Amino acid sequence: MKRTLVISLAGLALSPIAAALAQSAQPTDTPQTQTATQNSQATQNPPAPTGQNVQELQSVTVTGSAIPRVDLETPSPVTVITAAQIERSGLKTVNDVVRAISADNSGSIPTAFTAGFAAGSAGVALRGLTVNSTLVLIDGRRSANYPLADDGQRTFVDLNTIPVNAIERIDVLKDGASSLYGADAIAGVVNIILKHDFKGLQATADVGTSQKGGGTTRRATLLFGGGDLAKDGWNAYGSIEAQNDNRIWARDRGYPYNSTDLSRIGGSDATNGQPGFNAGSIYGMVRPAVLGPNGPGGMLTGTAVDGSLWQPLRPCGPDTTPVTNDLGSGCEQNFVSQYTDLQPKEKRLGAYGRLTIKVGDTSEAYVSASVYSNKTDVAGGPPQIRAGTPVNTRSLVLPATLPDGSDNPNNPFDQPALITYAFGGIKGGAKQDNDNTRLVGGIHGTMGEWNYDSALVFNHNSLTVDNYGFLNYNKLIQVVNDGSYNFLDPSQNSPQLLAELAPVLHKKSTTDLQSVDFHVSRPLMDLPGGSLGFATGVDVRHEEQHDPDLNPGLQAQGLGVAHTFGKRTVSGAYAELDAPFLESLEVDASGRFDHYSDFGNNFSPKIGFKWKPTESLAVRGTWSKGFRAPSFAENGSSESEGFATYTVPDDYAAAHGNNAYVRPYGLAYDTIGNPNIKPERSKSWTFGVVYQPIEQLSASLDYYDIKKTGVIGQQDTQAVLDAYFAGQPLPPNSAVIADVPDPEHPDLLPKPVVVMAPYVNQNSLQTKGIDLDLIGNFDLGAGTKLRSEFSATRIFEWNLTLQDGTVQRFVGTHGPYALSSGAGTPRDRASWSNSLSFGHATVTGTLYYTSGISMTAPDNGEGCISVDDNGNPFPPSCHVASFTTFDLTGSYDFNDHFALTASILNAFNREAPFDPSNYAGNNYNPTWAQAGMVGRFYTVGVKYKM
Repeated sequence: MKRTLVISLAGLALSPIAAALAQSAQPTDTPQTQTATQNSQATQNPPAPTGQNVQELQSVTVTGSAIPRVDLETPSPVTVITAAQIERSGLKTVNDVVRAISADNSGSIPTAFTAGFAAGSAGVALRGLTVNSTLVLIDGRRSANYPLADDGQRTFVDLNTIPVNAIERIDVLKDGASSLYGADAIAGVVNIILKHDFKGLQATADVGTSQKGGGTTRRATLLFGGGDLAKDGWNAYGSIEAQNDNRIWARDRGYPYNSTDLSRIGGSDATNGQPGFNAGSIYGMVRPAVLGPNGPGGMLTGTAVDGSLWQPLRPCGPDTTPVTNDLGSGCEQNFVSQYTDLQPKEKRLGAYGRLTIKVGDTSEAYVSASVYSNKTDVAGGPPQIRAGTPVNTRSLVLPATLPDGSDNPNNPFDQPALITYAFGGIKGGAKQDNDNTRLVGGIHGTMGEWNYDSALVFNHNSLTVDNYGFLNYNKLIQVVNDGSYNFLDPSQNSPQLLAELAPVLHKKSTTDLQSVDFHVSRPLMDLPGGSLGFATGVDVRHEEQHDPDLNPGLQAQGLGVAHTFGKRTVSGAYAELDAPFLESLEVDASGRFDHYSDFGNNFSPKIGFKWKPTESLAVRGTWSKGFRAPSFAENGSSESEGFATYTVPDDYAAAHGNNAYVRPYGLAYDTIGNPNIKPERSKSWTFGVVYQPIEQLSASLDYYDIKKTGVIGQQDTQAVLDAYFAGQPLPPNSAVIADVPDPEHPDLLPKPVVVMAPYVNQNSLQTKGIDLDLIGNFDLGAGTKLRSEFSATRIFEWNLTLQDGTVQRFVGTHGPYALSSGAGTPRDRASWSNSLSFGHATVTGTLYYTSGISMTAPDNGEGCISVDDNGNPFPPSCHVASFTTFDLTGSYDFNDHFALTASILNAFNREAPFDPSNYAGNNYNPTWAQAGMVGRFYTVGVKYKM
């Protein structure tokens, strides 16, 4: 029979995790994720047990341990977010809920970052260690990763494809956990726990919109089930949810979110269509030129005639502003306002079902299945005739005559002409359709003294990508040289010609995971403080990724290379011992051995303790080793190309007369998979206290310290560039692809346009900080109750040590600039929620805070990232203000069946802080302040249950 413990609850301190778990209405199925019903009537001076204060409790297991227990506060810090908390928050997606955790930091991926490699997805990054160091589980088991890697390197589970309607709770383990879960749990684990069973029917419908316009959302859910496990021996339930979110156009938001012209507030004007800019308007500009050497595919290149000026190719339209400077005249056009969105259009549709059947008196078998579709539609501007990669077309010219000898009607001069131009008839943007299918079957229960659990998982993720608005290089050169594209009257260009000039780029990427596991646990012997607990388990999984190139043959202008292929089999075994040496002292030790078919073996140990000198105080701590397995992008058959603005060395620029050829430009960094790469290793420790001075109030304070070595990154590209400019041999396994020669200095060394280098284990990093959690439950009398929850994280250090010993300190800056998508590493994040229940009504107010950051980044050079036309910091403070927003939600139960819900997100209509140095948003930081761009957002809904 299943072991139970009979204890007095009168002296059981209600810790933060226990207080949260006490809200969960249903137990879950696996030993990794079960909860117990608890009585919260705790006092500091317990009376003797009586028939009224004695209750039988099941021993259960909390995320981060595999051993059933009654005391739910383990040596590791765990935050629990219940379904009730999710409902009170007003947040509707797993992405919004998980990324609101104060411990989520640098490298977190918002859906609003539409220009990234993994556009349309969302990922969590505990401790700021990027998304690949936080393990996301569903019911204690792994899921297939998103088919595209962040920045072509970092793999993660897409939070947008996890059903929220069936969630029982979310456990956030803020501690290293490789000793139980294996790879990638360096920063912690997010365990999304779905309902074990459900009877009845619940339906919701919500509609919401922003006060400023755009972003209207419509959402509906249905949860239904029948069968009583205790009486009928079975339960089956299903969940359906659908959500449709409209996009938010940049033109529907105020300055400066809708413009790249910051001159009115002291910054630079980066609007398209200005003479001297590479980016033209849809009206174009031309300037007389002298022919230079031909480029690839017959591209005509040239340099401007001395003393000549730019002029519009055709008259400026009403959607432009005529502009004149010392280089000529043009048609300035606000592409951000006219073409782009700040929040994409999204459609989500998902279904989840589960059947559970009792097997004998002590076991249950179950099967569950889910399908979830997330469709993202991003709007973008038209493509430019000028691009820096894969072929530099910034010196492209219109010929004076066509191949038949006639004058070129697109060229107003009797000689070749440089041209800037945007193809206004060609739509820019992208669509990502991600379909996630997951099937799980298993059995769990007890056999004598043993608890056992086993499951089989099949998970397939399929992503279809369609990118629009990328010019085909060969077709571009053809239409320019033969005059078949009408630049003077673009309306005359046929749809067929436009489709050939910019064909839709299409690919389908997939990831797959199949796994089987078996786990057992039991008490071994009695110790002075209780039973010595033992758990062990084995698991095997197979992973595959197939992500082809979106730009095969590099035919599309403005787009690099990114493909990943890989597969491997992973087998692991772990064991855990939990020893209550005294009633006040518990020691837990665990270890796991993993074998990877691609790189070999790894062993991860962990030890933790919890000491309770009094019933109201507990001291806890852990020490562990962890690892992150190389992704297929890092050690498989892979290649990814990203771009960054590059400035050539001063002596090189001087040799070219500081001409246009050597102005700062987009340099491609091409990173190649390295089959010899090793895992990243980590050592971490935590130390904290849990304190409950009175029954109604509990608190925990935990310190963490994580050091990661062998950090995987691209081989030092600066060393490659230094060798290239010096004419020396390049470092091993690296290469440089050169540009066409400078037309003015064709005999000089061409500038590099692509730097190729492999992934290597090169650096180390360390992060330290504290977490504070407070929970209060107060009965105010007259049927009124208040629940208050405060959570905060402060990062003391987030330092990267380079191979030469240089230490880069990122806390409070926009760094690590590339790894965080320019979002940076805020020092502090916090939330404070207060929920008041009275009569049939519940009202909740939640305050979210993210501290300000400096517009500097140690990995992006010295000085302020954002500067004005004179090179001075812009704004002068070189600082982004903190962001605080307040959400107000409420519900009213008219009866047992019908309720009305409403929310006002960003109730005070706070605007996102000005941030011109973040490249994921237009003058604001969408990772931390997307709500400030959206503005005040109203939602109203109804809920029906029976």
